[in-house]
Amino acid sequence: MRALGRVAWSWLLLLQLAGASHVVYDYENLEVEAAADTVPPSIVDPLLRTGYHFQPLKNWINDPNAPLYYKGWYHLFYQYNPKGAVWGNIVWGHSVSRDLINWVALKPAIEPSIASDKYGCWSGSATTLPDGTPAIMYTGVNRPDVNNQVQNIAYPRNKSDPLLREWVKPTHNPIIVPRGGVNATQFRDPTTAWRHADDGHWRLLIGSVDGAARGVAYVYRSRDFKRWTRARRPLHSADTGMWECPDFYPVSTAGRRVGVETSEAESGSSRQAKYVLKNSLDLRRYDYYTIGTYDRTAERYVPDDPAGDERHLRYDYGNFYASKTFYDPAKRRRILWGWANESDTAADDVAKGWAGIQAIPRTVWLDPSGKQLLQWPIEEVEALRGKSVTLKNRVIKPGQHVEVTGIQTAQADVEVSFEFEVSSLVGAEALDDPALASDAQRLCGARGAAVEGGLGPFGLWVLASANREERTAVFFRVFRPARGGDNPVVLMCTDPCKSSLDPNLYQPTFAGFVDTDISNGKISLRSLIDRSVVESFGAGGKTCILSRVYPSLAIGKNARLYVFNNGKADVKVTRLTAWEMKKPLMNGA
Repeated sequence: MRALGRVAWSWLLLLQLAGASHVVYDYENLEVEAAADTVPPSIVDPLLRTGYHFQPLKNWINDPNAPLYYKGWYHLFYQYNPKGAVWGNIVWGHSVSRDLINWVALKPAIEPSIASDKYGCWSGSATTLPDGTPAIMYTGVNRPDVNNQVQNIAYPRNKSDPLLREWVKPTHNPIIVPRGGVNATQFRDPTTAWRHADDGHWRLLIGSVDGAARGVAYVYRSRDFKRWTRARRPLHSADTGMWECPDFYPVSTAGRRVGVETSEAESGSSRQAKYVLKNSLDLRRYDYYTIGTYDRTAERYVPDDPAGDERHLRYDYGNFYASKTFYDPAKRRRILWGWANESDTAADDVAKGWAGIQAIPRTVWLDPSGKQLLQWPIEEVEALRGKSVTLKNRVIKPGQHVEVTGIQTAQADVEVSFEFEVSSLVGAEALDDPALASDAQRLCGARGAAVEGGLGPFGLWVLASANREERTAVFFRVFRPARGGDNPVVLMCTDPCKSSLDPNLYQPTFAGFVDTDISNGKISLRSLIDRSVVESFGAGGKTCILSRVYPSLAIGKNARLYVFNNGKADVKVTRLTAWEMKKPLMNGA
C-alpha cells in the first residue's frame, strides 16, 4: 500500500472485503478530522471542481457500472452515495447522454430492495440480449454478518423508454451464489456476458480470489440467462491477490480503431480477434490487463506474453481504477470508463461536498504491434474546444521554459509534438540500475522534473502559478538502453510534488514506460487539464497517466501553462496547440 501521509488513516480502515466498490470509513474519526479549521480554504474553492469530467452535482461516486447504448442514448451507471461525500449508502446512480459529454442525471436505477441485495448493491455490467433488451448483472450482499456476496439481475420495466428510468428485479434472484469452495466474501463484479455461436450458451466472469491468494476469473454458463453453472476451471488466474471488476472483451487485429462486440467475435471471420483480460487488483489499487487468446473449447484464456501477469500492463499509470468498457454500436468502437478518486483528505471531501470523478471516456483498440492497447479521448471531447493558441517550431534550450499565453489554461486541451536531434540520444542518461529500470514510478521519483538529464526531462508545466511556486509537470525523459538492450528507454511521468502549497495533500509521482520508436527523434503528448485533474496521453495513447491535483494559487484565471526543458540537449516544439475547454451540461450543473 502506498504511503498516504495524512490520508493514510482513512485507507487503513478498509475492511477485508473493501475494494473500489466497498470502501468503509470510520465515521467517528472522520467527524474529528472534518473540523473546519483543518480544511485549507483553496480545497473548497468551486473552481477546483472539474468542468468537463463526469461527476454528479454532489456527493461520493466510485466505480462506473454497466455503460451501454440504447435507442439513441448513452447510459452510465455508477456507485453513488446520495447522502454524503464519503463511501456509504451506495446505490446505482444513473445519467444519460446523447454524446458522452453532456449528461443529465436521472433517479437512481438500483437500490437495496430485495433479500439478495438488502445490504449492498455493488458493481456490475450490462448485456444486450438478442431481442435488444438490456440486462444488468450486479453484486448484492444478503448477509451483513459475513458479507456474503451473490449475483443479481435487473431488467428495464419499460423497454420502450429510451431513458430506461425504471428497473425491476425478477423473483428468481439471486441468479448466482458462491458454492463449491468459492470465497463468498470475495465474489463480485460480473462482466458483460457473451454468447457462443457453437452452443448458444452465455458466458460471463466473476472476480474472486482462491485459497492460495491467487486472483481468479470464474466462468459461469447459462442457456436461458436465468440458471447459471460454474465451469470446472477458472478462465484464468494469477498470483496477484483478489481480482475486482474483471473485464473481458475482443479487439480487432486489423490495426484499426473499429471495436468488436463481445458476442460478435464468436462467429465467422471475427474469430481472429485477440482478447483482453483486465482486472482491478484489490491489493495495489491499479487496473492491469493482458492480451491473449481465448480457447473456447477448453474455456481458457492464455496471455500472449507468458510473463504478462507479472509485467503488469496498465490502462493508466495514475489515479484510475475499477474500469469498465462497452461496445458502442452507434460508432462501432469500444469505449473505456475509469474511476479517479481524490487525493485530498476525506475531511476535505466532506467540506467541499463531493468526491470522485470518471476519467474522460476513451476509445481503445489494439496497437498494430499486438503487444498493447492504444487509448485516446473520444472524439466528442473536441466539441468542447474553444479559443486556441499555437506555437510552431520553437526551440527550447536546456534549462529554458516558455509560457503559452493567449488563453485560460485551468480548463484546457493541449496537444504538443516534440522533436530532438537523433544525435542527442548519445547523451541520454544510462539506465543501469536494475531496480529503477523495472520500476517507472520509482525511477520518476528519483529523477523527477527538476533533475537535469541528458535528453529530458522535457514537457509541460500545467496548472502553474505566476511565479511557478506551484506547477504540475508532465514530461518525457529518455535513457540509453539498459545493459543488453537495443532501444532507448522512454519514461513518461506526471510529477505533482510542487502542484500545491498545501502540505497535507497526497502528491505521488506517477509514471510508465512508453513502448515507442524514437529513432526519428519525435514524440507527442496530449494533456486534458480540468481544474483539479490532469489526464495525459503519450505517443498517441501508448502510455496514459491521470493525476488529481489541488492548487492553492493556480486556480481559475491564475493558472498558467509552460513548455520546459531541463535536459542538456535542445528540444524543438514542432507544433503546440492549446484550446480553452467549454463546460458541458454536467448532470444539472
